[in-house]
Amino acid sequence: MASKAPRPESLALLEKLVAALARRGLVTEAEIAERQAATERASPETGARMVARAWVDPAYRALLLRDGTAAAEAMGVAMAGQPPLGVLEDTERLHHLVVCTLCSCYPRAVLGYPPHWYKSAAYRARAVREPRAVLAEWGTVLPEGVELRVVDSTADYRWMVLPLRPAGTEGWSEAELAALLHRDHLVGVRLPSAGRPARAA
Repeated sequence: MASKAPRPESLALLEKLVAALARRGLVTEAEIAERQAATERASPETGARMVARAWVDPAYRALLLRDGTAAAEAMGVAMAGQPPLGVLEDTERLHHLVVCTLCSCYPRAVLGYPPHWYKSAAYRARAVREPRAVLAEWGTVLPEGVELRVVDSTADYRWMVLPLRPAGTEGWSEAELAALLHRDHLVGVRLPSAGRPARAA
């Protein structure tokens, strides 16, 4: 369903707010335009490139896990004004699932706009109550003995997942690895596979 166009009075109010902020020297129209352009450019491909680099570059992996915001900036992503980005490392014994229980907080700077299902009340509630059942509906069945940890993304802190590198990808380039990844892998509802190319974001 197409989104509704803003009402004229809403646009007029926005213009007044921007003008007031500009008069006080808090922001310029150019800065707002750049922020809007950066939002439009944001895509899951950015998160995929970050993960692929972490899979092949130990120093970048360490940075990603220590300071996701700095790691994003190292890839050319403007993070000024964004909430801090945390990165959750999956292991052979631990898998992470990201949810925002209150609304739809999402690391837009590196994953683009959140998908409809992520914002739905059903996902937000069930991911906490019955996370394994939710994953099973995505075709994700974790091996026995793997702990599943649900992490709440908030207005103060956003999260993405660093999934395990799929077996059989030794010697692959960053570009080849990034092509395996979809936003679903980066919030933990699916597991990347060398034999399963990512769907279009």
